[in-house]
Amino acid sequence: MRDHNKAFCRLVAETFDCPTPIVEFGSYQVEGQEGYANLRGMFAGKAFIGCDMRPGPGVDRIEDVSAVGMPDESAGAVLCIETFEHVFEVRRAFDEVYRILKPGGVFVITSPLNFRIHAYPDDYWRMTPSCLKRMMRPYDARVVGSQGFRAFPHSVMAVGVKAPAPADFQARARALIAGYDRCLAEFEAAIPLRQKLRRRLGMLYRSKGERQAAAGYYHTEFSVETGAESVAATSAAAAREHRVDPAANGSPIPMIHDTKGQGAWRHPSIAY
Repeated sequence: MRDHNKAFCRLVAETFDCPTPIVEFGSYQVEGQEGYANLRGMFAGKAFIGCDMRPGPGVDRIEDVSAVGMPDESAGAVLCIETFEHVFEVRRAFDEVYRILKPGGVFVITSPLNFRIHAYPDDYWRMTPSCLKRMMRPYDARVVGSQGFRAFPHSVMAVGVKAPAPADFQARARALIAGYDRCLAEFEAAIPLRQKLRRRLGMLYRSKGERQAAAGYYHTEFSVETGAESVAATSAAAAREHRVDPAANGSPIPMIHDTKGQGAWRHPSIAY
């Protein structure tokens, strides 16, 4: 867990009223992060359930986030802080989180993009800002953002509220973004002068891309949206007529064609 992602989660806890129980997926505290990766203190006095696929520090319950053994609408808030890159069935995991959240429940997610492969126990995915924004569409209100050089940010993050969203969501979202930017400014200001000078000298021998990534490390971009989009999209798709053709080029997956001419060939695993 990196400092800025932990700070983002803390600010969500301070800015939004997260219902209980708080359920964290990926709560196992890997070697070297015992204590540091513990998010329970951010939700003091609230029921907290740490879930992971293996027992160990920080884990209360063995769970696979892509096949959660919890009833519908049983979680008040779900935290997935640098977790989904380790989940192979990532689309199913998004569906499961939405399923178990109560109405008004809060989903907090952060994930790396431009970051090294880190196998805990394995590493499968990187989500772009556009991908995360699309995945968050079912939520009634959402804040989706990225941090780093605009063309290739190092992290993506989001907060989604399952309907009904609070009336003051926009104000809370703006407060979250402003607070996060202040926090990053403090992180940058706290870098020792010697370290800053060493980094600047090191940039003389770096590529253009590396210099851009370093210069934009604390840059953020956020969007605030309201209104769930999944229901309308599903209804429109159901109203169309489709033709299913056999798979081509040795692929085991058939292709679906919109016979009314409202789109090109469509892959069945993608929600259009």
